[in-house]
Amino acid sequence: MAAVFPLILVLIAGLGLAIQPPTNAALAKASGSVVLAALTSFLIGTIVLAVAWAAMDRTSPTALKGAPGWAWLGGFYGAGFVAVLAYAAPRLGISVALTAAIASQLVAALIVDHFGLFGVRVEPVTIGKVVGVALVIAGAVVVKRG
Repeated sequence: MAAVFPLILVLIAGLGLAIQPPTNAALAKASGSVVLAALTSFLIGTIVLAVAWAAMDRTSPTALKGAPGWAWLGGFYGAGFVAVLAYAAPRLGISVALTAAIASQLVAALIVDHFGLFGVRVEPVTIGKVVGVALVIAGAVVVKRG
């Protein structure tokens, strides 16, 4: 039962991820620049997070000084994801682009979990997990072929 609220939040966030590529693609089409569209998306997101931080959290930024070097790369990955999806979504379709992205995320997640990379709890790869990811990959192929 304790996992219900986080699961609901993840499902809502997933809805946003499905809507983000076409909105960013519209910015890219209007401006003629995928990079400007991604920058605009991140700028708006930064403003929203700054307001939320100021209103609810206010943890001192000095708390970040102990973070490992690789922890600073999250924005890099996020920017790449946003820019690539803004580019790919109108060319592949939202369902194909997101299904392919999710499939690759799941493969990476299996590796990260299995080896406990980046400080996550070790979750060994099982045949059930591999079958589940294989089904998602198969789904990506089915979605692509229509």
